[in-house]
Amino acid sequence: MNVKLMKFLRDEDGVTAIEYGLIAGLVAVAVVVGVTLVAGNSTSGLEGIFTKIGTKLTNLGTSIGT
Repeated sequence: MNVKLMKFLRDEDGVTAIEYGLIAGLVAVAVVVGVTLVAGNSTSGLEGIFTKIGTKLTNLGTSIGT
């Protein structure tokens, strides 16, 4: 029993999975913070950029005749 306990305590296989999970969590937080800062509340933010792109694509489709 004592040998199995010591082997379990020295086992580090699961540590890398936990580290990758923590890194993924930190990246997710960074993405959310970045998008929030870029989006803002004005039309110059991320929503405004996508609206502008959508409008130009719609106008392009109309001018082509689709």
